[in-house]
Amino acid sequence: VGDFMVGSRDVLLGTIHGCEFYMAADQFEFWKNTHLTIDVTEGRGASFSLEIPLGLRFMTISRLFADEELENLRPIV
Repeated sequence: VGDFMVGSRDVLLGTIHGCEFYMAADQFEFWKNTHLTIDVTEGRGASFSLEIPLGLRFMTISRLFADEELENLRPIV
């Protein structure tokens, strides 16, 4: 923790188990109307990742926010 270099345009989306989760600003612009769930499951991912030696992989599940949900989102700064 603390070794990841955050870019000046990266957007902090929240924390996962005490670790800050960032996304590049251009990616956020594309995904801003989407609910993202980050999960861990057994198996190998398709590319290099730090969790591979543990036999685990990250999985991202997405869905579009409903209109009511969009109205209740707090701004990301």
